[in-house]
Amino acid sequence: MSPQFNPVTPGSRLSDQVAAQLASQIQNGAFQAGDKLPTEAQLALRFAVSRTVVREAISRLKSLKLVDSRQGSGAYVNTPTVAPLDFEIPHAASQVAVTQMVELRRALEAEVASLAAQRRTAQDVRRMTQAVKALQTAVQAGGDGVAEDVQFHRAIADAAGNPFLIQTLDYLGQFLHGATRVTRANEARRMDFAAQVQAEHDAIVQAVKAGDAQAARLAAATHMDNAITRIQSADPVFWQQEGERLAQPLVSSLHTPQP
Repeated sequence: MSPQFNPVTPGSRLSDQVAAQLASQIQNGAFQAGDKLPTEAQLALRFAVSRTVVREAISRLKSLKLVDSRQGSGAYVNTPTVAPLDFEIPHAASQVAVTQMVELRRALEAEVASLAAQRRTAQDVRRMTQAVKALQTAVQAGGDGVAEDVQFHRAIADAAGNPFLIQTLDYLGQFLHGATRVTRANEARRMDFAAQVQAEHDAIVQAVKAGDAQAARLAAATHMDNAITRIQSADPVFWQQEGERLAQPLVSSLHTPQP
């Protein structure tokens, strides 16, 4: 029996919905390894979407290593492997999803800050200090500070000196950048939020500079805990009007900036 597909509905991105249905069919065995997927035209008809949407969905499946394209032939299902990590959560701008992402970063960033305190050099400290100043300048000038925030937290990660942690943060940055933009937009609404974030960043830098691993870990974890509190204080109007727009996926070559 051929796989059954449901037409997509308004809401989350159409290509994400198509990719999710195809991935489900592959994972439940409706499509076997080596099977050829229906053509773009056939899938567009079944899902009632454009061929461009189908093409984006296939690209998504390729990034997850579920299918592979053969020149002039089409897309074929790959041999099953260990399931890849997938952090592109539908409706990633919801308070629940963004909170969960910050919880994930709390675990990583706290360890990164602790290691940075143990291994930092004078040059690392200078980079962190300069990055904090650049972030403050950007915010005072009316910017969202996302790019500067990336540089600040990348400086801490570099000081930690663990390439596996850095690569993990790089990977997560592809999927969590949008959620971080949401948190920064929320914090920009209130001067007291901006002041809190600045004080939290300063506390991390001072602990790393002093070589106090325990204090650095605590400062980073506290920063995340406070970020969650700020997220949960945002009113429903913010999430409805701003969340979805700001949380659109954005690929970044650096790791995700901290809220």
